[in-house]
Amino acid sequence: MHRRYFLGSLAVSCFAQDEATFRSDVKVVSILANVLDKQGRLIHDLAKEDFQVLENGRPQVIKYFSRDADLPLTLGLMIDTSMSQAQVMESERSASFRFLDSVLRPGDQAFIMKFDMDVATPATLTADREKLRQALAFVDTPTRAELRTQRGGGTLLFDAAVMASKDTMLKQQGRKALIVISDGGENGSDATLAETIDAAHRADTMVYSILFGGNEGSGILRRMSRETGGGYFEPGRKTGIDGVFRAIQEELRGQYNIGYVSDVPVRVSGFRTLHLTTGKKGLTVQAREKYWAQR
Repeated sequence: MHRRYFLGSLAVSCFAQDEATFRSDVKVVSILANVLDKQGRLIHDLAKEDFQVLENGRPQVIKYFSRDADLPLTLGLMIDTSMSQAQVMESERSASFRFLDSVLRPGDQAFIMKFDMDVATPATLTADREKLRQALAFVDTPTRAELRTQRGGGTLLFDAAVMASKDTMLKQQGRKALIVISDGGENGSDATLAETIDAAHRADTMVYSILFGGNEGSGILRRMSRETGGGYFEPGRKTGIDGVFRAIQEELRGQYNIGYVSDVPVRVSGFRTLHLTTGKKGLTVQAREKYWAQR
Protein backbone atom coordinates (compact mmCIF):
# COMPACT_ATOMS: atom_id res chain seq x y z
CA MET A 1 0.00 0.00 0.00
CA HIS A 2 1.42 3.37 -1.02
CA ARG A 3 0.19 6.17 1.21
CA ARG A 4 0.61 9.92 1.13
CA TYR A 5 -0.58 11.99 4.11
CA PHE A 6 -1.90 15.49 3.66
CA LEU A 7 -4.19 15.70 6.67
CA GLY A 8 -6.14 18.46 8.27
CA SER A 9 -9.44 20.26 8.04
CA LEU A 10 -11.11 23.55 8.88
CA ALA A 11 -14.28 23.82 10.89
CA VAL A 12 -15.97 26.12 13.39
CA SER A 13 -16.49 24.22 16.60
CA CYS A 14 -16.30 24.35 20.37
CA PHE A 15 -13.24 22.66 21.87
CA ALA A 16 -13.55 20.39 24.86
CA GLN A 17 -10.29 21.43 26.52
CA ASP A 18 -8.60 24.71 27.54
CA GLU A 19 -11.13 27.53 27.01
CA ALA A 20 -14.24 25.41 26.57
CA THR A 21 -16.60 28.33 25.91
CA PHE A 22 -16.33 31.48 23.86
CA ARG A 23 -18.61 34.12 22.37
CA SER A 24 -20.73 32.90 19.48
CA ASP A 25 -19.66 35.87 17.35
CA VAL A 26 -15.98 34.90 17.49
CA LYS A 27 -14.80 33.13 14.35
CA VAL A 28 -12.54 30.27 15.34
CA VAL A 29 -10.24 28.74 12.75
CA SER A 30 -10.00 25.03 13.55
CA ILE A 31 -7.22 22.92 12.06
CA LEU A 32 -7.53 19.14 12.13
CA ALA A 33 -4.04 17.68 11.76
CA ASN A 34 -2.05 14.50 12.19
CA VAL A 35 1.59 14.22 13.26
CA LEU A 36 3.85 11.42 12.04
CA ASP A 37 7.34 10.24 12.91
CA LYS A 38 9.98 9.27 10.36
CA GLN A 39 8.48 5.77 10.06
CA GLY A 40 5.04 7.19 9.24
CA ARG A 41 3.52 6.27 12.61
CA LEU A 42 0.90 8.54 14.11
CA ILE A 43 2.01 10.50 17.20
CA HIS A 44 -0.71 11.03 19.80
CA ASP A 45 0.98 12.57 22.85
CA LEU A 46 1.76 16.17 21.85
CA ALA A 47 0.52 19.19 23.80
CA LYS A 48 -0.74 22.58 22.68
CA GLU A 49 2.66 24.11 23.42
CA ASP A 50 4.28 21.79 20.86
CA PHE A 51 2.54 23.50 17.93
CA GLN A 52 2.96 26.81 16.12
CA VAL A 53 0.63 28.22 13.46
CA LEU A 54 1.11 30.96 10.88
CA GLU A 55 -1.73 32.61 8.95
CA ASN A 56 -0.57 34.48 5.85
CA GLY A 57 2.87 34.34 7.44
CA ARG A 58 1.74 35.94 10.74
CA PRO A 59 2.11 34.00 14.03
CA GLN A 60 -1.20 33.19 15.72
CA VAL A 61 -2.02 32.35 19.33
CA ILE A 62 -3.41 28.82 19.72
CA LYS A 63 -6.35 29.14 22.12
CA TYR A 64 -8.15 25.83 21.71
CA PHE A 65 -6.66 22.37 21.65
CA SER A 66 -8.05 18.86 21.92
CA ARG A 67 -7.82 15.32 20.62
CA ASP A 68 -11.53 14.61 20.53
CA ALA A 69 -11.94 11.37 18.59
CA ASP A 70 -15.71 11.69 18.99
CA LEU A 71 -16.01 14.92 17.00
CA PRO A 72 -18.98 14.22 14.69
CA LEU A 73 -17.93 12.72 11.38
CA THR A 74 -19.64 13.28 8.05
CA LEU A 75 -18.47 11.02 5.23
CA GLY A 76 -19.22 11.08 1.54
CA LEU A 77 -18.32 7.83 -0.21
CA MET A 78 -17.82 8.61 -3.91
CA ILE A 79 -17.50 5.63 -6.24
CA ASP A 80 -16.35 5.77 -9.85
CA THR A 81 -18.76 3.57 -11.81
CA SER A 82 -17.38 4.21 -15.29
CA MET A 83 -16.64 1.17 -17.46
CA SER A 84 -12.95 1.29 -16.53
CA GLN A 85 -13.99 0.15 -13.04
CA ALA A 86 -16.09 -2.83 -14.11
CA GLN A 87 -13.63 -5.53 -13.01
CA VAL A 88 -13.13 -4.09 -9.52
CA MET A 89 -16.67 -2.93 -8.77
CA GLU A 90 -17.64 -5.90 -6.59
CA SER A 91 -14.58 -5.57 -4.35
CA GLU A 92 -15.18 -1.81 -4.09
CA ARG A 93 -18.78 -2.32 -2.97
CA SER A 94 -18.03 -4.93 -0.32
CA ALA A 95 -15.01 -3.11 1.10
CA SER A 96 -16.92 0.16 1.16
CA PHE A 97 -19.69 -1.23 3.32
CA ARG A 98 -17.25 -2.91 5.70
CA PHE A 99 -15.57 0.46 6.11
CA LEU A 100 -18.79 2.37 6.76
CA ASP A 101 -20.02 -0.30 9.14
CA SER A 102 -16.86 -0.04 11.24
CA VAL A 103 -16.14 3.69 11.11
CA LEU A 104 -19.58 5.16 11.84
CA ARG A 105 -20.33 5.93 15.48
CA PRO A 106 -23.37 7.52 17.16
CA GLY A 107 -23.72 11.04 15.80
CA ASP A 108 -21.92 10.25 12.52
CA GLN A 109 -23.54 10.28 9.09
CA ALA A 110 -22.63 9.21 5.57
CA PHE A 111 -23.92 9.45 2.02
CA ILE A 112 -23.08 7.53 -1.15
CA MET A 113 -22.51 9.11 -4.56
CA LYS A 114 -21.71 7.39 -7.85
CA PHE A 115 -20.31 9.02 -10.94
CA ASP A 116 -19.70 7.98 -14.52
CA MET A 117 -21.36 9.72 -17.47
CA ASP A 118 -23.84 11.05 -14.91
CA VAL A 119 -23.84 11.76 -11.17
CA ALA A 120 -26.31 10.13 -8.78
CA THR A 121 -26.74 9.84 -5.02
CA PRO A 122 -28.08 6.35 -4.18
CA ALA A 123 -28.06 7.20 -0.45
CA THR A 124 -28.46 10.72 0.89
CA LEU A 125 -26.98 11.68 4.26
CA THR A 126 -28.00 9.10 6.86
CA ALA A 127 -26.85 7.22 9.95
CA ASP A 128 -28.80 4.11 8.89
CA ARG A 129 -26.33 1.36 8.00
CA GLU A 130 -29.00 -0.73 6.30
CA LYS A 131 -29.90 2.11 3.94
CA LEU A 132 -26.22 2.49 3.09
CA ARG A 133 -25.84 -1.25 2.52
CA GLN A 134 -28.87 -1.40 0.25
CA ALA A 135 -27.68 1.62 -1.73
CA LEU A 136 -24.23 0.12 -2.25
CA ALA A 137 -25.79 -3.08 -3.60
CA PHE A 138 -27.10 -1.09 -6.58
CA VAL A 139 -23.93 0.88 -7.28
CA ASP A 140 -22.71 -0.48 -10.62
CA THR A 141 -21.35 0.44 -14.02
CA PRO A 142 -23.79 1.64 -16.71
CA THR A 143 -25.95 -0.88 -18.52
CA ARG A 144 -25.65 -1.38 -22.29
CA ALA A 145 -28.88 0.56 -22.75
CA GLU A 146 -27.50 3.48 -20.74
CA LEU A 147 -24.28 3.43 -22.75
CA ARG A 148 -26.24 3.55 -26.02
CA THR A 149 -28.08 6.67 -24.90
CA GLN A 150 -24.99 8.37 -23.47
CA ARG A 151 -24.62 12.04 -24.28
CA GLY A 152 -21.71 14.25 -23.25
CA GLY A 153 -18.90 13.29 -20.90
CA GLY A 154 -17.87 9.88 -19.68
CA THR A 155 -16.50 10.26 -16.11
CA LEU A 156 -17.72 13.33 -14.25
CA LEU A 157 -15.33 13.20 -11.29
CA PHE A 158 -15.01 16.97 -10.83
CA ASP A 159 -18.74 17.66 -11.14
CA ALA A 160 -19.50 14.94 -8.59
CA ALA A 161 -17.02 16.31 -6.05
CA VAL A 162 -18.30 19.86 -6.47
CA MET A 163 -21.88 18.67 -6.01
CA ALA A 164 -20.97 16.73 -2.87
CA SER A 165 -19.17 19.73 -1.37
CA LYS A 166 -21.81 22.35 -2.19
CA ASP A 167 -25.02 20.37 -1.74
CA THR A 168 -24.13 18.33 1.34
CA MET A 169 -20.85 19.11 3.09
CA LEU A 170 -21.29 22.88 3.16
CA LYS A 171 -24.32 22.43 5.44
CA GLN A 172 -22.56 20.18 7.95
CA GLN A 173 -20.34 20.88 10.98
CA GLY A 174 -17.52 18.90 12.56
CA ARG A 175 -15.09 16.55 10.83
CA LYS A 176 -15.90 16.11 7.13
CA ALA A 177 -14.30 13.95 4.45
CA LEU A 178 -15.04 12.79 0.92
CA ILE A 179 -13.58 9.40 0.02
CA VAL A 180 -13.09 9.03 -3.72
CA ILE A 181 -12.56 5.53 -5.13
CA SER A 182 -11.46 5.91 -8.75
CA ASP A 183 -8.72 5.46 -11.32
CA GLY A 184 -8.70 9.25 -11.51
CA GLY A 185 -10.02 9.41 -15.05
CA GLU A 186 -11.93 12.63 -15.80
CA ASN A 187 -13.88 13.27 -18.96
CA GLY A 188 -16.63 15.80 -19.51
CA SER A 189 -17.12 17.73 -16.26
CA ASP A 190 -18.17 21.36 -16.41
CA ALA A 191 -16.08 22.04 -13.28
CA THR A 192 -12.29 22.29 -13.41
CA LEU A 193 -9.84 20.70 -10.98
CA ALA A 194 -9.19 24.09 -9.37
CA GLU A 195 -12.92 24.70 -8.92
CA THR A 196 -13.30 21.24 -7.41
CA ILE A 197 -10.60 21.93 -4.83
CA ASP A 198 -12.00 25.38 -4.03
CA ALA A 199 -15.46 23.90 -3.43
CA ALA A 200 -14.01 21.44 -0.93
CA HIS A 201 -12.12 24.23 0.84
CA ARG A 202 -15.24 26.35 1.16
CA ALA A 203 -17.04 23.37 2.68
CA ASP A 204 -14.09 22.66 5.08
CA THR A 205 -13.90 19.14 3.64
CA MET A 206 -10.94 16.81 3.23
CA VAL A 207 -10.71 14.62 0.15
CA TYR A 208 -9.27 11.13 0.58
CA SER A 209 -8.37 9.43 -2.69
CA ILE A 210 -8.00 5.70 -3.34
CA LEU A 211 -6.47 4.92 -6.73
CA PHE A 212 -8.23 1.75 -7.79
CA GLY A 213 -8.35 0.00 -11.14
CA GLY A 214 -5.65 1.92 -13.00
CA ASN A 215 -3.22 4.81 -12.75
CA GLU A 216 -4.14 7.24 -15.51
CA GLY A 217 -5.43 9.87 -13.14
CA SER A 218 -3.12 9.51 -10.16
CA GLY A 219 -1.96 13.12 -10.52
CA ILE A 220 -5.51 14.43 -10.27
CA LEU A 221 -6.26 12.38 -7.17
CA ARG A 222 -2.98 13.30 -5.50
CA ARG A 223 -3.62 17.01 -5.97
CA MET A 224 -7.21 16.83 -4.75
CA SER A 225 -6.04 15.13 -1.57
CA ARG A 226 -2.92 17.21 -0.97
CA GLU A 227 -4.58 20.59 -1.37
CA THR A 228 -7.69 19.81 0.65
CA GLY A 229 -5.87 18.13 3.52
CA GLY A 230 -6.83 14.54 2.84
CA GLY A 231 -4.73 11.47 2.06
CA TYR A 232 -3.84 9.62 -1.14
CA PHE A 233 -3.62 5.82 -1.19
CA GLU A 234 -2.81 3.07 -3.65
CA PRO A 235 -3.85 -0.45 -2.60
CA GLY A 236 -1.02 -2.93 -3.16
CA ARG A 237 -0.56 -6.68 -3.19
CA LYS A 238 0.21 -6.89 0.51
CA THR A 239 -2.36 -4.36 1.64
CA GLY A 240 -5.61 -4.26 -0.28
CA ILE A 241 -8.47 -1.83 -0.17
CA ASP A 242 -9.59 -3.06 3.26
CA GLY A 243 -6.16 -2.13 4.63
CA VAL A 244 -6.46 1.31 3.04
CA PHE A 245 -9.84 1.85 4.66
CA ARG A 246 -8.41 0.85 8.04
CA ALA A 247 -5.64 3.42 7.61
CA ILE A 248 -8.14 6.13 6.70
CA GLN A 249 -10.24 5.28 9.74
CA GLU A 250 -7.19 5.52 12.01
CA GLU A 251 -6.30 8.92 10.60
CA LEU A 252 -9.78 10.34 10.89
CA ARG A 253 -9.96 9.33 14.55
CA GLY A 254 -6.40 10.33 15.46
CA GLN A 255 -6.32 14.03 14.62
CA TYR A 256 -5.37 16.98 16.78
CA ASN A 257 -7.98 19.75 16.82
CA ILE A 258 -6.16 23.08 17.01
CA GLY A 259 -8.01 26.40 17.05
CA TYR A 260 -7.19 30.08 17.03
CA VAL A 261 -8.87 33.44 16.39
CA SER A 262 -7.15 35.36 13.59
CA ASP A 263 -5.46 38.61 14.56
CA VAL A 264 -6.71 40.10 11.28
CA PRO A 265 -10.53 40.54 11.09
CA VAL A 266 -12.20 39.32 7.90
CA ARG A 267 -13.31 42.39 5.97
CA VAL A 268 -13.31 40.72 2.55
CA SER A 269 -13.95 36.99 2.11
CA GLY A 270 -11.06 35.06 0.64
CA PHE A 271 -8.53 32.29 1.11
CA ARG A 272 -5.80 32.63 3.76
CA THR A 273 -2.69 30.48 3.93
CA LEU A 274 -1.92 28.24 6.92
CA HIS A 275 1.34 26.74 8.12
CA LEU A 276 1.16 24.45 11.14
CA THR A 277 4.42 23.11 12.57
CA THR A 278 5.81 21.46 15.68
CA GLY A 279 9.07 22.14 17.49
CA LYS A 280 9.57 18.44 18.15
CA LYS A 281 12.43 17.05 16.06
CA GLY A 282 11.88 14.26 13.58
CA LEU A 283 8.12 14.81 13.33
CA THR A 284 6.02 15.93 10.38
CA VAL A 285 2.77 17.86 10.78
CA GLN A 286 0.30 17.21 8.01
CA ALA A 287 -2.48 19.75 7.71
CA ARG A 288 -4.11 21.73 4.97
CA GLU A 289 -2.34 24.84 3.82
CA LYS A 290 -5.20 27.32 3.44
CA TYR A 291 -8.77 28.01 4.49
CA TRP A 292 -11.69 30.10 3.33
CA ALA A 293 -12.15 33.16 5.55
CA GLN A 294 -15.81 34.11 5.37
CA ARG A 295 -16.80 37.71 6.08
